[in-house]
Amino acid sequence: MTVLVRAVNVTKQYQCATAVKDVSFELQGGQVLGLLGHNGAGKSTLISALLGSLRYQGEIEICALNPVKQRAQLMKHLAYISDLNVLPQWMSVAQILRYSSGVHPSFDIDKARQFLSSTQIALSSKISSLSSGMKVQLHLSIIMATDTKVLILDEPTLGLDLIYRDVFYRHLIEWFHDGERALIIASHEVGEIEHLLTDVLMLKQGEVVLQGEMESIYARYFIVEAQHQHQSIIEQMSPLASQVGLGTTKWLLKSEYRAQAAELGEIINPSLQDIFLALQKEGA
Repeated sequence: MTVLVRAVNVTKQYQCATAVKDVSFELQGGQVLGLLGHNGAGKSTLISALLGSLRYQGEIEICALNPVKQRAQLMKHLAYISDLNVLPQWMSVAQILRYSSGVHPSFDIDKARQFLSSTQIALSSKISSLSSGMKVQLHLSIIMATDTKVLILDEPTLGLDLIYRDVFYRHLIEWFHDGERALIIASHEVGEIEHLLTDVLMLKQGEVVLQGEMESIYARYFIVEAQHQHQSIIEQMSPLASQVGLGTTKWLLKSEYRAQAAELGEIINPSLQDIFLALQKEGA
C-alpha cells in the first residue's frame, strides 16, 4: 500500500513552550488514525503542521508533497473539516457547489447533489440558514465529491445531536471505503470514534504517550474486577486507574500483570476510553 501521510520527528517550538515534540507516524490507504488528547495536548498544532499553515521542525509528506512548500498542489488531495464553520455564509447551497466545481478540478457536482438528495438540505437554502448538523453534512458532501486522498477531521461532530452524528459517520465510512484513502480524526469523544479507528496517536502536553495499532493497544492493558480485600496486592502492580463499586473495584493494569491478577478476580477487556482517561490523568 502507498504511504499517504508520513511525519518524522515533527516538533513545534514557541518562545515559551514546546507545543509538539518528536511526533512520528505513517498512514497508508485504509488506515484511520485517532488523534487523541485533551485541550492543550498539541492536537491542533500537529493538524496545522499537516495542513501546512505553520512552519515546524522535522519532516512531513502528504501524498509525497511538502505541506508548506507545495501547499497549493497538496490541497487537491487533502481536505479538512473542523467544528468551526468555514463555509461562506452568504452563499446558497447551489452556489457553493458551482464554486467548488470551478476551483477544484476533480469536483463532481452531480455526486455532491446526489449525496445532498438524501438529506433535508435544499439547494436553494442559504448556508447561513442551515443548522450546524446540515452545515457539516454540506461540507462532507463537497469533500465526498472530490478525489481527496487524505481527510483530517477536527472535532467534526462537536455540538451535533446523536442522529446527525450517526448519519455523518455512516456517510463518511461509505465514502472512505470507496477508494484508497487515509483518515485522521481528532476528537474528545473517544467512545464515539473508537469503532472507526485502526490506529491511535495520543498526545499529552505535546508528547506522545500512546501510539500503535488498535489491536496492539488493547493487548497492552486489561481490567481486573476484584474484591476490596485484594487492594494492597493489586496496588503493588502499579494500577493506572481504579473505579470503586459495590463490594468490588475495577483496576486498569498493564498486561504484564495479567496472569497474577487473574487469580484475584475477573479479567475484563478495557475500552479505548478507559485507557485514554487513565493515561491523561497519569502523573497529572
